[in-house]
Amino acid sequence: MGICMRYSNNYLEAEEIVNDSFLKIFKSIHNFQAAYQNTEASLVGWMKKIIIHTAIDSYRKNNKPFTLEQIGDNHLNLFDNDESSIDKMSYKEIIELVQKLSPTYRTVFNLYVIDGFKHEEIADQLGISVGTSKSNLAKARINVQKMLKQTNIKLYEQRKAI
Repeated sequence: MGICMRYSNNYLEAEEIVNDSFLKIFKSIHNFQAAYQNTEASLVGWMKKIIIHTAIDSYRKNNKPFTLEQIGDNHLNLFDNDESSIDKMSYKEIIELVQKLSPTYRTVFNLYVIDGFKHEEIADQLGISVGTSKSNLAKARINVQKMLKQTNIKLYEQRKAI
């Protein structure tokens, strides 16, 4: 469910992605072939791949594509980890923060940062250019950075009040 929550706007949408994913898994389980000696690990990886692709399909179905102007590579490293705020956040709080991103930014952010896809793969999956993928990731990172700073300000204000 965690993967689906990262790609969805709400719990019901995530639940729909889970249901669609397991329907696909059950329909194609006969095609599964273990890629490693550890069959369980292979199965988990295979299922994760199906869930991610189902989430991408849901994104495509529910969101009209739009493109953004490409920004230079020098802007792609604007994201600095704000360890003081993110270290104090639970997994649930981090997911809630990522869910505040627009669907387009959230999808690219999840695929690149969390799931380890390359920009070429993201562009192919979402039907966008590599430049748009990089631009969307940069803007997602900027938005996450702003939200982390805001979270840090709130933590500071809470400590100050105590």
